[in-house]
Amino acid sequence: MTSSMTAFARKQSDFAWGTLIWEIRSVNHRYLEPAFRLPEQFRSTESALRDLLRKNFSRGKIEAQLKFQPDVSEGSQIPINKALLDQLNKALEEVAVHTGASAHTSALEILKWPGIIQEQGQDTKVIEEAALSLFKEALGLLGEHRAREGAELKAGIESRLESITSIISDISAALPGILAAQQNKLKQQIGELEIEVDAGRLEQELVIIMQKADIEEEIDRLAVHVKEIRHVMSRSEPVGRRLDFLMQELNREANTICSKSVVTETTLNAVELKVLIEQIREQVQNIE
Repeated sequence: MTSSMTAFARKQSDFAWGTLIWEIRSVNHRYLEPAFRLPEQFRSTESALRDLLRKNFSRGKIEAQLKFQPDVSEGSQIPINKALLDQLNKALEEVAVHTGASAHTSALEILKWPGIIQEQGQDTKVIEEAALSLFKEALGLLGEHRAREGAELKAGIESRLESITSIISDISAALPGILAAQQNKLKQQIGELEIEVDAGRLEQELVIIMQKADIEEEIDRLAVHVKEIRHVMSRSEPVGRRLDFLMQELNREANTICSKSVVTETTLNAVELKVLIEQIREQVQNIE
């Protein structure tokens, strides 16, 4: 399945006790690397969140952020943990006495201190379950986005595979004529030397030279690799690692063709193959 590792999803849900918002970003990575940014009161859910993530994806660097906005009705007040506030003020004064540093700090900074704002009697379990449920929905949306972008990547790869197949066909069709012309050229050059050579030995040497210039095996292997890439992309499981390996094999055959080439036309075709393979490889890097 050519699912992309690059995607973004956002899910929001409103409740009587407040609003939950999940934002999930995913980029390519060799392995699955999750990272969570959670409000302090949701830290206990991280293990369950990681399990959900692993069940849905196998690769990618995925950053998930949860935002919680408690409901504040008109006329209501934000509940302050006054006991903790007193302790915090005493601690600031003590630090100031012992270090000489100013005890001054902004009210907004104090409000950010964990536990200063008290929960307004909501059922913590209900809120956590709602966050987990919304996370599942966000993961589903992320999966849809990854699949949609993956389909676009697959179309781009297919287009380049068609070009590679066309080049392979051109090289294969021209190969017999190239080898025959090269053999005639070598015979002519030896004839111009005006020296006597053993005919049997000459034929053996020509065969060896032609074998070194023969790229039929490389062409056949290229065709096999192209066929395998198409087969792999039709699978339902993640295929990125397998495709990455096949890119290496394609590039190896293209390099061999380039090194064995005895005419400019074949060299140019081999270079074009390498360009197309590199373009596919860049797209494969984003496939899960």
